[in-house]
Amino acid sequence: MEFADKNILLVGASSGIGLATARLLHQLNANLFTASRHLSPELAELNTTFLELDVTKPIGVALDGLPEVLHGVVYCPGSIKLRPFERIPMDDFRADFELNVLGAVQVLQATMKRLKKASGASIVLFSTVAAETGMAFHASIATSKAAVEGLARSLASEYAGSGIRVNAIAPSLTDTPLAAALLNTPEKAEASAKRHPLQRVGQPQDLAYMATFLLSDHGSFITGQVLPVDGGMGRLK
Repeated sequence: MEFADKNILLVGASSGIGLATARLLHQLNANLFTASRHLSPELAELNTTFLELDVTKPIGVALDGLPEVLHGVVYCPGSIKLRPFERIPMDDFRADFELNVLGAVQVLQATMKRLKKASGASIVLFSTVAAETGMAFHASIATSKAAVEGLARSLASEYAGSGIRVNAIAPSLTDTPLAAALLNTPEKAEASAKRHPLQRVGQPQDLAYMATFLLSDHGSFITGQVLPVDGGMGRLK
């Protein structure tokens, strides 16, 4: 895969899956633009063009520094709030929806004209295995990520004529800072691994490889799909 001369925007690239994707695209010579609330030291090492952005607020002119042509957008922000349904306050449902869905909507509305100017642009969003496979205590995140899947399919249909591909990746539990509380002891890590048919939890680079493939010309005939990268959790027993 070659990304020389391709402009890629990564939103939420300071850690976890976003950072792993940024590192891989950097190795593949992409022209990277990264956006998040804070520039982490790890992301700073890549010398990307950084744009300060809080997707839960009106983005205004935060993305005006992007080039006129964008070849890809990856939207990585996510949340993990697991609790019994009756104990989830409405504010948590709203916060998950604003971060996962409305944040993506804002970013894509702000960048669509730039994506249209590319020849075969690609958008990659992130869902979760829990959006299709019912899991206890996942009501809030599963609800918002199911909306992300609907958004991906709708936009894939609407912009296919413009040569823009839109796909979503649905991971299971991935070893990122966001999931630290779920994996912070050997016992928790082992139990999480055993829930996967492949007997391990996901690593950020597992998702980075799929995101990069979907951005690349190798994924040029794939659109409107939700692709599980979940160690078999969503399909196998």
